[in-house]
Amino acid sequence: MARRTSMLALQEIKEINMTPLIDLTFLLLITFIITFPLLEQGIYVNLPRGKADDLDVRQMRTITLDIQGQVYLDRAPVTHEALAAEMNDLGRADPETIVLVRADEKIAYGRLVEILNILREAKIARMALVTSPEK
Repeated sequence: MARRTSMLALQEIKEINMTPLIDLTFLLLITFIITFPLLEQGIYVNLPRGKADDLDVRQMRTITLDIQGQVYLDRAPVTHEALAAEMNDLGRADPETIVLVRADEKIAYGRLVEILNILREAKIARMALVTSPEK
């Protein structure tokens, strides 16, 4: 009885199949693209609800006030003096930079006004109060 397969068909495969590696790379890329915007919301703040328009995203900075009254600039804790100095530098360098203010809904109104005064004195032209979407 004769063999039906030739010896050429039984040679070893000497190349790596790239398709599974490319699939894995795209899967990881998509995962990071989806999760990266969630990292911005690293400090928990119970935002008030409201209706607002979307902002055009250019260069943005975020100021956060939590329930304990701690102030954060882009997720780094800062004092009022350091925040004022940073905003003054930002106001001189690029007054069109958008500053987002995230404040807990139970924070004292005076604390929020202090931050808004710092932004006004620094000549920041564009600022926005961040809210949660309405139900």
